[in-house]
Amino acid sequence: MPKKDDEFLKKLLATFRVEADEHLKSMSSGLLELEKAPGDARRAELVETIFREAHSLKGAARAVNFSDIESACQSLESLFAGMKSGADIPGQLFDLLHPALDALGGLLSPESAAAAKPALATLIRRLEAAMNGPPSARAEPSSSPTSAEPAELAVAAAAEALPASRGPAPETVRISAAKLDAAMRQAEELLGARLAAGERARELREFQAALATRKKERAEIHTVLRALERSLKRSGKGNGESIGAGERRSLAKLIEQLEAGNVFVKTLEHRLARLAMTAEGDHRALTAVVNNLVDDVKEMQLLPAASLLEALPRMVRELARDRGKQAELAVQGGEIEIDRRILEELKDPLIHLLRNCVDHGVETPAERVQKGKPAHGTISIAISQKDGGKIEVTVADDGAGIDVAKVKAAAAKLGEVSAEEAEQLDEQGALALVFRSGVSTSPIITDLSGRGLGLAIVREKVERLGGTIALETPVDAGTTFRIVLPLTLATFRGILVRAGERLFVIPAVSVERAVRVAVEDIQTLENRETIPLGGQAVSLVRLGDALEMPRKGESADTVHAVVLGSGLARIAFQVDEVLGEQEVLVKSLGPQLARVRNVAGASVLGTGEVAPVLNVPDLMKSAAGLAATTRAPVAAEKPAEARKRSVLVVEDSITSRSLLKNILESAGYGVATAVDGIDAFTALKTATFDLVVSDVEMPRMDGFDLTAKIRADKNLSELPVVLVTALERREHRERGIEAGANAYIVKSSFDQSNLLEVVRRLIS
Repeated sequence: MPKKDDEFLKKLLATFRVEADEHLKSMSSGLLELEKAPGDARRAELVETIFREAHSLKGAARAVNFSDIESACQSLESLFAGMKSGADIPGQLFDLLHPALDALGGLLSPESAAAAKPALATLIRRLEAAMNGPPSARAEPSSSPTSAEPAELAVAAAAEALPASRGPAPETVRISAAKLDAAMRQAEELLGARLAAGERARELREFQAALATRKKERAEIHTVLRALERSLKRSGKGNGESIGAGERRSLAKLIEQLEAGNVFVKTLEHRLARLAMTAEGDHRALTAVVNNLVDDVKEMQLLPAASLLEALPRMVRELARDRGKQAELAVQGGEIEIDRRILEELKDPLIHLLRNCVDHGVETPAERVQKGKPAHGTISIAISQKDGGKIEVTVADDGAGIDVAKVKAAAAKLGEVSAEEAEQLDEQGALALVFRSGVSTSPIITDLSGRGLGLAIVREKVERLGGTIALETPVDAGTTFRIVLPLTLATFRGILVRAGERLFVIPAVSVERAVRVAVEDIQTLENRETIPLGGQAVSLVRLGDALEMPRKGESADTVHAVVLGSGLARIAFQVDEVLGEQEVLVKSLGPQLARVRNVAGASVLGTGEVAPVLNVPDLMKSAAGLAATTRAPVAAEKPAEARKRSVLVVEDSITSRSLLKNILESAGYGVATAVDGIDAFTALKTATFDLVVSDVEMPRMDGFDLTAKIRADKNLSELPVVLVTALERREHRERGIEAGANAYIVKSSFDQSNLLEVVRRLIS
């Protein structure tokens, strides 16, 4: 019995945590809207909503004996009751309420509860002080149930958690995401049976056609034999001779057997027609049932986009405040329902894009006013439904836009393109570079930006979901990212091709067209094969070469190719045959083959054959690498042995100095140390270093002054400087930028790999 009680308590606590999270999210979004100072009617409505959410959370916490949450909600109720009475809301109150809700959320997790309790208690005291002292009246007397209370009281408290305004409970049930995923996988498995049934029906149709052809041939033979029989009879009478009895019997027997065979063929044809008709009917019925089942399970996976977006306005608010900016997030299309799995995968790309908008896009209030813009910047997320089962997610800001010249310079410095190639790029070609890993226009590397990984991660995630991303940035009129994604994840349309003896599936969303090209139209430009397409020369690569398959002899006058596009890149892949487009269910390769280059998964065709599903972004990279190898000189000079890079560590704390020295030496760098800025500058004058890692707060000369002194020295002005410090406020980061630091790492979020990554980027 105790075991059953424990299991019930676990389920009850899990249910409470889900409910509590919903209440906290609703309170947070209500506070964000209330902070915008709406009209009196809307203000009263918002306060009432927040008050009811706090009241409901208090009742639910009481039911599971979460006394800390119940007590905190009691205090919040009193605060909101004061708001309901029309009391003025101090501006600093919102800066306290948001962390208080975070601390309440921390109490829900056993891992963070111990740290959240004292923080929440402090915040509640400050909240009460902000509302002009402790509240004189409570919404209701505290009555936390003890463990000895009867079960009836707990049930009554749980009933209290449902506000009267909500009416009857909706006809819904909670179900774990794991069970939904399992149901989806089983429904998808039926798609294989549907494809197989379609293949059997097709084979029967082909057999019918073959039998009809054979029947026609037999009829022609029968006609010939009858004509032969008549001819022989006439020939025998004319010569006064008769055909031997044996020959006549043989011919008659042959005709008799042929006619009997015709009867059998007719019977077989009839039975085959009935079988084919039944197979077609079964296929149609199975298709209808499977499609409806898959659609219903897909519907169960759909969630409103608002479930992803509701936490983002607050994130934007806090990021902007941390950067000394003013910005708010406007959201449209939150009611559109999207596959839960897509929403989960879309979270990180949206966060990266919003960080990009805040950090790189929206200007400071002073800069915006100088440009004639409102001091308050606007960032927007708009979700709209498109034709063909797709959605478009637009993330835009009204900031400064992207400086194309800086993008070209950053890409050239990183070695992504040569300086000459960068100059020849048009605007769209240059903007495509921002999605390359490592390309960043930020003047300094910080915990938020500067590594050039954010947009590369966004593109990788979007392409993995079978989507595309595009970028628009009018001069000084903001930046807009457009992401197009499928509405659900299940089957997709694929192009089935043959290369050599193997079949492959290419996602149709990445295929621009399939073409047939005459061999004489294939030209060689810059040591690469190309084909003419739309007035342009498009690189031609054999699919087998990109997949490292053995090449066989070719003698055809024309070649088949599929033109693939990823971003702005276009490459034609030569194949032996394009077999057509069909619906494809992709299966993962399992944990043992979690990341196979060029392969995204596998699909079982209706014939039962397994065909690899190709990963188009990987395929494009393989093709580009193949072309680069082709262009490489036959004999390359052996590179000289790389010189060991040296780093100067400047830190007054012997512990921190030893730690930094050990980390860098373990990574293969030569390390010298200095105890403060003056000692470091003396060392820089007497020895050569590739990079300086410095603390900020030091005696005699701090890190800011040391950085400024390095930048002012003509012999040292290009030396990279990384500041590693406990000073994490915005003003300190800005001072680091002004001094000329290349990176600013905060010790509170210090990570060994983080430091080494920054060092490698700056002196690679």
